[in-house]
Amino acid sequence: MNANADVLLRPLRIKNLVIRNRIMSTSHAPGYGDGGKPKDRYQLYHAEKARGGIGLTMFGGSSSVDCDSPATPWNQIAVSDDSIIPYFQQFADRVHAYGGKLMIQLTHMGRRTRWDTDAWLPVVAPSVVREPASRSVPKALEDEDISRIIRAFADAARRCKEGGLDGLELSGAHGHLLDQFWSPLVNQRSDAYGGSLENRMRFGREVFTAVREAVGDDYVVGLRMSGDEMLKGGISHEDAIAIASDYAGRGLIDFVNIIGGQARDEMSHAVSLPNMAFPVAPFLHLASGVRREVDIPVFHAQRIMDLATAARAIAEGHVDMVAMTRAHIADPHIVNKLAAGREDDIRQCVGAGYCIDRIYVGGDALCLQNPATGREQTMPHDITPATQKRRVVIVGGGVAGLEAARVCALRGHEVVLFEKADRTGGQVNSAAKAGWREALSGIVRWLDAQVRKLGVDIRLNTPADAQAVAALAPDIVIVATGGVANRGDWPGHELACTVRDVLDGQAAPEGSVLLYDEMGQHNAASAAELLATRGCQVEMATCDRLIAQEVGTTNQPVHLRELYRLGVIMSPNMELQELYREENRVVAVLRNTMTGEEEERLVDTVVVECGNLPLEALYFDLKTQSVNHGVTDLPALLEGRTQPALEQAGPGGFALFRIGDAVAGRNIHAAIYDALRLCKDF
Repeated sequence: MNANADVLLRPLRIKNLVIRNRIMSTSHAPGYGDGGKPKDRYQLYHAEKARGGIGLTMFGGSSSVDCDSPATPWNQIAVSDDSIIPYFQQFADRVHAYGGKLMIQLTHMGRRTRWDTDAWLPVVAPSVVREPASRSVPKALEDEDISRIIRAFADAARRCKEGGLDGLELSGAHGHLLDQFWSPLVNQRSDAYGGSLENRMRFGREVFTAVREAVGDDYVVGLRMSGDEMLKGGISHEDAIAIASDYAGRGLIDFVNIIGGQARDEMSHAVSLPNMAFPVAPFLHLASGVRREVDIPVFHAQRIMDLATAARAIAEGHVDMVAMTRAHIADPHIVNKLAAGREDDIRQCVGAGYCIDRIYVGGDALCLQNPATGREQTMPHDITPATQKRRVVIVGGGVAGLEAARVCALRGHEVVLFEKADRTGGQVNSAAKAGWREALSGIVRWLDAQVRKLGVDIRLNTPADAQAVAALAPDIVIVATGGVANRGDWPGHELACTVRDVLDGQAAPEGSVLLYDEMGQHNAASAAELLATRGCQVEMATCDRLIAQEVGTTNQPVHLRELYRLGVIMSPNMELQELYREENRVVAVLRNTMTGEEEERLVDTVVVECGNLPLEALYFDLKTQSVNHGVTDLPALLEGRTQPALEQAGPGGFALFRIGDAVAGRNIHAAIYDALRLCKDF
């Protein structure tokens, strides 16, 4: 156990509530709500963390208390009527059965939502000030609106207590209604709710007072807030301390949950939800500053990815409870592994932000590297042994092949893994070579360590052909050979190198570079940053309307910041038509997708990103030899049944499957998910 880790396992008492350890998951928005209710999927997602030993798990980030704060955006929870109570009771029973505690976050979003959902009611705020992120122009709250919303908070709190939840927090973070009243940038009122900080705190005081009256003094009530909005004219660290001290001093709150930043625009989102471009625990000092001034427990979250950092935060007295929210998305069994001395088995979050980025485009939260998270109804976090031992041969040591090897080994099978390179990891190794994306290498490190610990026969520097595979007399063959970079099909495509060539060091452009991106994902933007850092004059062109269009909310702003900082020229709506030589340089013909007009660029090098083409030759060589002709039974796969081909596999032949980019170019999550859902039933 690492130094100070024992402090993480000490209980924390808040009034009559005893939380078994100091590790928690904060309220967040996984997009698992169903009709405004936390049904089975939502509950099982949090129950898995409780099964994994977590002390406190909080759910319902942005759970709405009233009809003009709609729950529909991001598939959230509505706590606006009593129909929610039975779901809370079921939820609490599930988490309590594993010894965990369960709380919810309540909020009124104010202006930080959309008016064109649910009931099509106007959004509201202290004053008529547009919200950049939601793009909504609010109605200024009247006295009657304020009274209604205060009652709604109190009624919602009562439902939480009747539902058996262990406590609740109100959101005064990320630009919700509570902190809209606090902020002079939003609150321009001249009545008793505006002007001085004393007046701007009034709405929050009245809300917490009503909540206290509804749930009583013994029920745990907290506040989540920013310790510094880091915005000119916004809530400062000194303001945050004053607010927390006032509410705590009046007995209105029992804990305060501190974050840094706010979420008013795209860059602010990226800062308040820091990804791998940021240092570990970048805003711990804000929580520490508040803790020095209040006499209630202080919680904190934001990029605390590892137990050493978490333990230091507690041991040095910065906070009383440390949140490892995204870390538990990557591995919900962190605490049990810590307590059992199995820290090396923890699948550590790499900070990719894939989970959050999906939410902001209307998807559900999924972990880039753990496909069981959020799929607890169908995908296991713990792999159980099979009743029959088989010999499995896997070709390809990228993340798909490694996950297949891990799962098959845990099932008790004899596994041989061929990898033609001198190390495992495949394309992830390439992606991790570009600047701030290096942390992706952690995915490979964990998978590689796990398969070695499980005794998989890993054969590096060993290309596999059909004869070599057949010589092992396998029962199952899995082709996970990945993909080769697509160079495009326009005239002169042979004159370009690929982004992967650049990242792998096979190409080292100098001088002027046109980087053409057809995919809109991370790799092209990363390569542009890398080339500019090396001194190239880079223009990044794309047929999309935005640079890095497929990259999500917490990552795209970081790419754009770096591209601007490095002087990269960004040219959206430009489609590559042709390449041709002019002496020792290359001419690229680009067509504006909006006007149809063509332009030319004369550059030293053209780099392209057109995705991957599957490396499928071995699959087709093996197909006719297999008992299933390489066919994956899709109904069996989707229903979680054993593949029928396994009944025919054995001395008479092998069952053949292919996964990951060997099927079609997708992403890390898809490759690992392919492997888990196929191999868990072998």
